[in-house]
Amino acid sequence: MGPLLTISHRTKDNDSAYSITIPQFGLGVFLAPSDGTCKQACLWALEAGYRHIDTAKVYENESEVGEAIALSGINRNEIFVTTKLRRSDARGYDETISSCKDSLQRLGLDYIDLYLIHAPPEDISVREDVWRAMEDILEAGLSRSIGVSNYGAKHLEQLMENSRYGPAVNQIEIHPWLQRPHLIDATLSVGATPMAYSPLARGHKVNDEKLEIISKDIGCTPAQVCIKWCIDQGYITIPKSTNKNRIHENLQSLDINIPDKNNAEILQLEENYISGWDPTTES
Repeated sequence: MGPLLTISHRTKDNDSAYSITIPQFGLGVFLAPSDGTCKQACLWALEAGYRHIDTAKVYENESEVGEAIALSGINRNEIFVTTKLRRSDARGYDETISSCKDSLQRLGLDYIDLYLIHAPPEDISVREDVWRAMEDILEAGLSRSIGVSNYGAKHLEQLMENSRYGPAVNQIEIHPWLQRPHLIDATLSVGATPMAYSPLARGHKVNDEKLEIISKDIGCTPAQVCIKWCIDQGYITIPKSTNKNRIHENLQSLDINIPDKNNAEILQLEENYISGWDPTTES
């Protein structure tokens, strides 16, 4: 299962509300097909000891995540489920509430553990209403925590202006080649915990010669270096895989120790490399 973190929501008086624990390490199911592939990957992960699964409406596999949870035989309260409000559904208050309930139905669950806005709503005029709906989702118990994904510093600042609760999490692409110190600082400054997706840069950099040298020095795989580096920074980390061996290999990253010397070398890999989309820079 790995380490646990506490996440919470900053209130207007700078207090914390709705604090919960979250497994710092989890399985991402981005692009995992809903032809049984996603369900099998989730089952392998749960059998191996994973207790956090990250999905989203836009992935079109929430139903298979729910089926795997039901088939696993593991108590629901032992499994942490993150899902997301599709950006095109973030059109207003009612649409946000409806989308959350639809995700619950597809998952077959009574509550979500962490519900995220997948990216800043493209219509700037609805952003305040969308977040107000997220806050009501939190208070109603439809989700135990709420947060955002792909939010830049400006988006976070604007969200906090009229919010009752700040986001518990900002899920963004983070890996050794995209370390984002300024966005990390902005995330922490609103009381949110960074959550690293694509910690392997979607596999684009796994054959990086410098990374291979570091991994050989440590005695692990290049992928394990990337995952453990994110974990060591205190980020919630959700590598994606549908391969049974890779799912186990990723979990074993938690047992790796990265010496200070190698950590300094990893910091030198920074090159602002974005492997996917990046709404954090949008208006």
